[in-house]
Amino acid sequence: MSPTDSFNDDLNGCNQHASGSAIDKQQQSKDSVFFRDGVRRIDFVLSYVDEKDGERKQERRRIYEDNLVNVGLELETESKSESEDGKTYFVKIHAPWEVLSTYASVLNLKVPFKVDDTLDEKTEMPMSWLATPFRLPKDIMHPEPDYFTAPFNKDKPDFFLINDKDTFFPPSTRNRIVYYILSRCSYTGEECADKDKKGIKRLLNNSTYTAAFPLHDSRYWTRSKDANCESERYTLYKYWAKFLCFFKEQPLDLVRNYYGEKIGIYFAWLGFYTEMLLFAAVVGTICFLYGFLTFDDNEWSKEICNEKIGGNIVMCPLCDKKCSFWKLNTTCNSSWQSHLFDNVATVFFAIFMGIWVTLFLEFWKRRQARLEYEWDLFDFEEEQQQLQLRPEYEAKCTKHEKNPITQEMEPRLPLTSKCVRTCLSGATVLLWISLIIACIIGVIAYRLAVYAAFASIMKQSPTNHLEVVGPYITPQLATSVTASCINFVIIMILNLMYEKVAIWITDMEIPKTHLEYENKLTVKMFLFQFVNYYSSCFYVAFFKGKFVGYPGDYAYMFGKWSKLRNEECDPGGCLIELTTQLVIVMTGKQVWGNIQEALVPWMMNWWGSRKARNHPESLYSRWEQDHDLQGFGQLGLFDEYLEMVIQFGFITLFVASFPLAPLLALINNIIEIRVDAWKLTTQFRRPVAAKAHSIGAWEEILNGMAVLSVVTNAFIVAFTSDMIPRLVYMYAYQPDGELNMKGYINNSLSVFNISEIPLENRYRDYRYPPGHEKQYSHTMQFWHILAAKLAFVIIMEHVVFLVKYFVAWLIPDVPSDVRARIKRERYLVQKELHDYEHLQEMRLSD
Repeated sequence: MSPTDSFNDDLNGCNQHASGSAIDKQQQSKDSVFFRDGVRRIDFVLSYVDEKDGERKQERRRIYEDNLVNVGLELETESKSESEDGKTYFVKIHAPWEVLSTYASVLNLKVPFKVDDTLDEKTEMPMSWLATPFRLPKDIMHPEPDYFTAPFNKDKPDFFLINDKDTFFPPSTRNRIVYYILSRCSYTGEECADKDKKGIKRLLNNSTYTAAFPLHDSRYWTRSKDANCESERYTLYKYWAKFLCFFKEQPLDLVRNYYGEKIGIYFAWLGFYTEMLLFAAVVGTICFLYGFLTFDDNEWSKEICNEKIGGNIVMCPLCDKKCSFWKLNTTCNSSWQSHLFDNVATVFFAIFMGIWVTLFLEFWKRRQARLEYEWDLFDFEEEQQQLQLRPEYEAKCTKHEKNPITQEMEPRLPLTSKCVRTCLSGATVLLWISLIIACIIGVIAYRLAVYAAFASIMKQSPTNHLEVVGPYITPQLATSVTASCINFVIIMILNLMYEKVAIWITDMEIPKTHLEYENKLTVKMFLFQFVNYYSSCFYVAFFKGKFVGYPGDYAYMFGKWSKLRNEECDPGGCLIELTTQLVIVMTGKQVWGNIQEALVPWMMNWWGSRKARNHPESLYSRWEQDHDLQGFGQLGLFDEYLEMVIQFGFITLFVASFPLAPLLALINNIIEIRVDAWKLTTQFRRPVAAKAHSIGAWEEILNGMAVLSVVTNAFIVAFTSDMIPRLVYMYAYQPDGELNMKGYINNSLSVFNISEIPLENRYRDYRYPPGHEKQYSHTMQFWHILAAKLAFVIIMEHVVFLVKYFVAWLIPDVPSDVRARIKRERYLVQKELHDYEHLQEMRLSD
């Protein structure tokens, strides 16, 4: 359906108030979220197709639906003759007040009991009018008043602010309660010995039902005409999911109300991460501009480009046989490019990012603590819903043991089987990591082999005839760019493979609970992604050009028989190649990811609803529209978190090589927020509302990467950048005793004589010249530089870590005002309950 379609039905919304009588579907609103009587709200929908079903599935459905009715739920079935495809049955479920109140008590759901009286204490920030263009209307940002809340107790209804029982529990809470019941209701009869067969997930797994989902409250492109329908989906689309709202704040309270806290906390984290990226992007851009504006001070590049200096230095071949001798000034352009990223500002930016990542994590803890209070999560514990046993676990269990807490018999997996499965999964993980590393080694071998080919093709520099890009195309650049592109393609292919492999390995372990399953899958997927995306960057940063030997005694990748000589760095340094690798992989992943996220679900929905578009709209009901959308599974947020965490690694682990990485990440995330919001609002069924008080295991992963980033950036500046050798030369080896870089290039090259060529040949190293008693051994300057590099790494790590831990200690995880409000709410709960009990006793005594 499209927004431009005409809507001719007079009953648009939820206007029918017939009492229990069946209403013809042609007369019923296609956008109704109520039963046929127009009074009872549809809280959940089950669908199934019985064309090929056997008696066993039909019996399961009958028993399951009877048990749902016995629990107190009310059901209404749409026959297949009334569905637009003519074969799908829809079972609509409504939870009456008695059921909602009972399970709200069981789940300890917090509900309002008193209006928040601290609103007057909130003071407006100075000059807040500057943020007006970025603000949303107050009724959108805060759709509900602030209340003090307490766990619901159905025996004390007068204690809570219940104005209307039909609207007291919002739709997201209602569908959460119904799903809790659906997950625990049995589908076997009393006569069956196997009484632990229960839950909608198992029924979906064995195809008894084809789908189970709560309904969206309206079409996303238009508001319902009935005031009883909230139309929150339309509001979210208008103020949140449209790309033109990219500069606006997110209506997080509305997102939480509609989708639940788990999805709300993800968008809160993504928005906060994007805001913090703004500061890193500004500083990174300034560092890049510093490199651009100090071109004229780049003395070593001037020497490389100088015809009298670089033009007279003949360099040794960079590969065997096919490569010839070359003059240093042929790398003029790459040395200038390298200066953009390899300058004094690089050191400052590396230190800044070490502190930035600490501030980001610490301020996020404070932001998270505030959300925990505002969303009633500050005393949240993992609920039974998240800890329930997985159907796959129950099916594999052959014995039962008593749970020491619940004192109930629970299925247990045999210890021997569990150990064997864990060992097999560990071995499989290692096997697949070995495959990824083998692919990376293959790319490295490609670099070594193809460089010789490019060097041979470009021996006469035919690309110099190209007016614009000709002078910039060198064998090094061609090799680096093509290798990076091939590596990116391999990464994307491996992504498709090991996503399924990670799920298969996790399934093989048979985790006991859904929470345990998600945590195990998170670790495996991140491990695969880490090796897949970062291994090539680690190679360029820490291995390329480090083990090359010297003329006459070169090092080879697989030994001399392989004829694949290890790569050397450009005289301008390896940093520019790391930058090239980072730009291609990071940018390619972000562009491809956004296209895939937006295009794939849209095309699948377009294809799935192709038949419905040929029918009159009055036949296309709300539950059928949602049924044709993509399902948002339990791991729906998993890929979103994984994508952002991998990006976080790019901008922290290797940011010293590319200060513009935070800027690229910022631009991507501004788009990412709206793409995620758009697809969630328009292309997916409404997820079941779920609680979550944090981003879970991802927080520990981010903390680990933050620590690792300090080490990697220190080593990049020390060993990949030429910053330390330049400083050592300027302060200790400058022949004139001046603090400048004149003569650095000649000083950084060693001499090697070849009798057939009258000129001295150079190579990049610090070794004694031929004829010296220690010829071709490392000079004292080499050891001075190595000592300076190690000293820099130690000093930078200690300084940044000290600042990190000081900042972490200085910034409390929970803001003082939030801590005070939590204490006040707990006090008020006790006081109001005491007064309520006292009043009840007085009434009874009277």
